[in-house]
Amino acid sequence: MSSIPLTLNLVEGSVSFSFSPQAAQELKAALEELVSRLKTVAAKTTPGGGKVTPQAPVEYRYTGEVFLEIFCNPNIWPTPFAAKVLLTIRDLNIRLTTEAELTRVIEDVNQYLEQVG
Repeated sequence: MSSIPLTLNLVEGSVSFSFSPQAAQELKAALEELVSRLKTVAAKTTPGGGKVTPQAPVEYRYTGEVFLEIFCNPNIWPTPFAAKVLLTIRDLNIRLTTEAELTRVIEDVNQYLEQVG
């Protein structure tokens, strides 16, 4: 496991925890899928876009030294830039559940991958 922690910047504050580069790649793929679904919803909600087909929520889970879960329903956000994700991080001693801006989480994961790469 990498000795560099993943730091996620939240709306207020940040949280850092042990995370593997492989898990970061999987999280990046899940976030890319979420952005794709958000773009699909945004394209169909513009005038002339036709009927909106509901998109499935995106849920990512990681279990290591901590448990990380990221959840987002793409149907409630007008654009990927406005979207927020529900973030849960827990271990035996603490549980943190909060919202984080999707664009910031993507930036944080990409920065982590650059550091460990």
